[in-house]
Amino acid sequence: MQIWVGLGNPGAQYALHRHNVGFMVMDAIAEVHGFEPPKRAFHGWAQQGRIAGQRILLLKPATFMNKSGQAVGEAMRFFKAEVGDVTVFHDELDLPPFKVKVKTGAGTAGHNGLRSTEQHIGNPFRRVRIGIGHPGHKDRVTGHVLGNYAKAEMDDLSDMLGAIAAEAEWLAQGDDPRFMSNVAARQQR
Repeated sequence: MQIWVGLGNPGAQYALHRHNVGFMVMDAIAEVHGFEPPKRAFHGWAQQGRIAGQRILLLKPATFMNKSGQAVGEAMRFFKAEVGDVTVFHDELDLPPFKVKVKTGAGTAGHNGLRSTEQHIGNPFRRVRIGIGHPGHKDRVTGHVLGNYAKAEMDDLSDMLGAIAAEAEWLAQGDDPRFMSNVAARQQR
């Protein structure tokens, strides 16, 4: 069982925040790949399905960002999974908006959801870093991260979410370079 975790904060008021792009990705993947309806489990919402023949659990922690690792750890223990079975989808200040990169391991770059996950399950887990861009000054970071996507960004957001979901088979098969390349190519169309 692979465990794919989308980081975000629960509640309608956070739904379109840049910080919630991980939740948005989970919803897009579930819809495109016909996952079962979400169920309350592991301190969050969990959906099971298959992508490219691989069993996948999609997980959206309901613990708020800074305690996300609690949900991830519980799901890992239940499925007797290893750290390498976990993929975390999260917002990334250090990438331009809508740029998607995959890496395994490394630091948390001040991201509370990554920090909590690392505290609960260790490192290295795979990360799908979803660019939200940097607002230019550190005093504006919190407002940017916790702000909604602008109306002018909605088409690009939709295209990116669709590209990630459509190319998820490559992540499921462990071909991160092909996933990144195909997502980028879809976004250029």
